[in-house]
Amino acid sequence: MQAMSQAHSQSLTLSSQPAAVQEHVISDEAAFLLARARNMAFAEAAQGRLGQGLSLLQDALEAEPLAHDLLSDMAALLLSAGELTHAEAYARKALAISPDHGASLYTLAFAQSGQQAPELARQTLRHLLQGDALRSLLHEAPDLLPVAMTELSRLDALLG
Repeated sequence: MQAMSQAHSQSLTLSSQPAAVQEHVISDEAAFLLARARNMAFAEAAQGRLGQGLSLLQDALEAEPLAHDLLSDMAALLLSAGELTHAEAYARKALAISPDHGASLYTLAFAQSGQQAPELARQTLRHLLQGDALRSLLHEAPDLLPVAMTELSRLDALLG
């Protein structure tokens, strides 16, 4: 945990993230329960009950702390709440488990951008928009691709 705090406080680039954790395998029943928790969390958030959605995800994370999808969802909800530092931390936790997870990279990039770290955000978006990361994004959330591309163009124009 201390290493994560140091990495976070130093705003390290993606290339210096810790090695990926071995993929965590769960039962079909557990996977169903986690999917249900994720869906319920986003339904709560959509109804304006973001805190309740975050609580549902936190409860699910207590049962499955290595579920990168849950960590990524937590990051996304925190980003939507404007909690950029926390969103970045959860996105990095998800990426430590699954380094090319598109939704987590997307959230990380926008958290970095919102925290006035445009060069880091640009590096993250470039990672997102290629290879396995891009395939992951297109599989899980293809509607985010144009937004990511627009942000990368904006950052390229800003940074030259």
